[in-house]
Amino acid sequence: MKVFLDANILVSVLNKEYPLFSHSSRVLSLAGVQGFQLYSSPICFAIAFYFAAKKSGQTLARRKIGILAEHIRLAENRQSDLKAVAADKTILDLEDGLEYYAAKNAGCRRIVTEDICDFHFAAIEVLAAKPF
Repeated sequence: MKVFLDANILVSVLNKEYPLFSHSSRVLSLAGVQGFQLYSSPICFAIAFYFAAKKSGQTLARRKIGILAEHIRLAENRQSDLKAVAADKTILDLEDGLEYYAAKNAGCRRIVTEDICDFHFAAIEVLAAKPF
């Protein structure tokens, strides 16, 4: 199963933000399980790096991102995705719209995020880390 990870899931793991860390780290542990492929977008990695660097410094944040990058695949956006997000009035946040299209492009069947309401427009199942 292909699963897309939102930035807040990555941030919670990199910064060990409790109580979410307990659940989000379990989701990330699926990277080594047969039948699961974890994806995220370059935008999510950039956001995660920003918050990790604020907490741990740039050197450690780079190391942490490097470790994540070994286990999480990149889901990319196309030019047409940006146009679609801009034209869709149900998508209220550009970042969330681009993440949704990246997840779709990668063939993800689920999006894991702590901001479920931000993906109200999604045709893909959206879950928080705990119920996932």
